[in-house]
Amino acid sequence: MRSHYNADLLALEAGASVTVAGWVHRRRDLGGLIFLQLRDKSGILQVVIEPDQAELFAQAEDLRSEFVVSISGKVRNRPDDMVNQQMATGKIELLAEKIELLNKAATPAILIDGHEDVSEELRLKYRYLDLRRPEMQEKLLFRNKVVKFLRDFLETEQFTDIETPILTKATPEGARDYLVPSRTKPGSFFALPQSPQLFKQLLMMSGFDRYYQVVRCFRDEDLRADRQPEFTQLDIETSFMDETAIMDMMETMIRQLFKTTLDIELGEFPQMPYAEAMRRFGSDKPDLRVAIELVDMADLVKEVEFKVFSGPANNPDGRVAAICMPGGAELSRKNIDQYTEYASRYGARGLAWMKVKQVGAGIEGVQSPIAKFLSDDIVNAMLQRADAKAGDILLFGADSDKVVTDSLGALRLKVAQDRGLVGSEWKPLWVVDFPMFEQDNGQMHALHHPFTAPQQQDIDSLKQAPTETLSRAYDMVLNGCEVGGGSIRIHQQAMQQAIFDILGIEKQEAEDKFGFFTGSA
Repeated sequence: MRSHYNADLLALEAGASVTVAGWVHRRRDLGGLIFLQLRDKSGILQVVIEPDQAELFAQAEDLRSEFVVSISGKVRNRPDDMVNQQMATGKIELLAEKIELLNKAATPAILIDGHEDVSEELRLKYRYLDLRRPEMQEKLLFRNKVVKFLRDFLETEQFTDIETPILTKATPEGARDYLVPSRTKPGSFFALPQSPQLFKQLLMMSGFDRYYQVVRCFRDEDLRADRQPEFTQLDIETSFMDETAIMDMMETMIRQLFKTTLDIELGEFPQMPYAEAMRRFGSDKPDLRVAIELVDMADLVKEVEFKVFSGPANNPDGRVAAICMPGGAELSRKNIDQYTEYASRYGARGLAWMKVKQVGAGIEGVQSPIAKFLSDDIVNAMLQRADAKAGDILLFGADSDKVVTDSLGALRLKVAQDRGLVGSEWKPLWVVDFPMFEQDNGQMHALHHPFTAPQQQDIDSLKQAPTETLSRAYDMVLNGCEVGGGSIRIHQQAMQQAIFDILGIEKQEAEDKFGFFTGSA
């Protein structure tokens, strides 16, 4: 039925006889001529029906958008003044000789041949129509191109593609599992994998020292922009490589991916410790396109009478910091209240502010409800530290370290988006030196997972100060999004047991869940 896809015709000589098939994208009747735009997955092709073939012309007059047709004819070049630069096939067209109507279509519920804002519910209800839109087709085809590149790269690096089980037992991956009831054992359940973590480590133990898989993962989490209940990831595991070698290889892969698929040079991948990322940007996945940073002010306000500042400034677990918004002095009180409400979503109980009229003039050079609590020297030091200019505004957070870091970290991005301060370039980096553990109500939790190796190899020292121990983990971040990450795994049983002890995982629980893996069963 079909001899070529639309895009294939570009490689043919004028006069070649072909048969194409697809959907009628648009139809234009100019009286003496009918022009059809025929759409298939490779693109859109212009088809010309001339009036000297009366039967064919009458048939074309009955065609409507989204009718499915097969058209045979001859390829011909368009005149130079008729070339359509907006179409990939714009230099050629097909002179129709035969049209076969394969299926009619009702008026589609979603506009296919143009942009239309429709609800997510309508798009999902008519998903087959939504996926016909060129925009969606391009995204799926691009995704396929990306996956093919990743597979080809890893195959050349001697990785082996191995499928791992989907129906398995629950593992501690940091989110809730989706459970599947067992028909053969009533009351028992399988868990869908949050990742193939344990299976790929078993593969390393089995001698498959370079594994990869484009794998479906499942996490019972609330829907967010960067968190989906089910998603696909490129899953990798290696043996006999340290973090430097792995990071170098993955960086090379991503550089080549961007160059091959987008013709983009990514530039340098700087490394930033987790503590620095949180201190400067309030996030473990900082968007370096935004120049605004969190600036610590606690040492300047320890002695002031303003308890909102001095309290957290003198608390070991507190923080006083500010962000400087360029040109923000023009904000109205309503605007400031809106930013205050936004910060409250992250636990902030308020947002102090200071508009800059003149730098170096102390209290007289600023407008702020808190200025009366500060001295000229403190105000000048604040402005200098924040590198503030006349016309800027400082927004302050004063609370626990977590609340200030989280709220100002989110606020810097909100401010940048609102004020057009997000750069257009690509800004990749590695975030390294993550803590091994975080503590919540006295209970230790693994920041990544309990199989991540610590930088501290002395078990006694590790147990004495677990919250001070850093892990051998690393995240690849691009424009504020975590696009990848991993860690060196624990390969010594004594160290693995020490981590279980710190996490409060009893020996019986560890044996039940991981005995097949740790060798204790």
